[in-house]
Amino acid sequence: MILPKIRDPRFITVRRGGSLQDDDHHRLAMWAADCAQHVLHHFEQARPEDDRPRRAIDLGRAWARGEITMTQARTAAGHANAAARDLSGAARHAAYAAGQAAAVGHVAAHELGAAAYAIRAAQAAAPQDEREEAGRLECLWQRAQLPLEIRDLVLDDQRLRNELCWFVFDC
Repeated sequence: MILPKIRDPRFITVRRGGSLQDDDHHRLAMWAADCAQHVLHHFEQARPEDDRPRRAIDLGRAWARGEITMTQARTAAGHANAAARDLSGAARHAAYAAGQAAAVGHVAAHELGAAAYAIRAAQAAAPQDEREEAGRLECLWQRAQLPLEIRDLVLDDQRLRNELCWFVFDC
């Protein structure tokens, strides 16, 4: 479970009573897609014929650009998650990262799920004695990709939800 029991109003759009502006919601979706894209090769090496996670990432970005509906992106998220179900390790985590990225349009707080699963994919792909470092490097890479406009918001979210996200944001 990577979502908190009580939703943070900073990740709820202003139309629904929160404080999240549309531009920042779109930035969160694009950043989440970048995180998932960065580790997608782990899934594609295991299942080169299955395009569901790639499609989910693409549709998450399309939602952020206003080209598709949230429902279309959310449906793609479900398909990416389905692609992960019978896998393990890096491939599974990479597919889940894609699903989380596509779901950001529906619930903005899924942005952290995309990042956390991507870190777990990087860890799982590394040799046992290099996993901690692989996770740290992936976390640092993700932070380097953060747009300035959402940087403080995401870093604070990482601090608040680190425990829910397997402590992967200790970088």
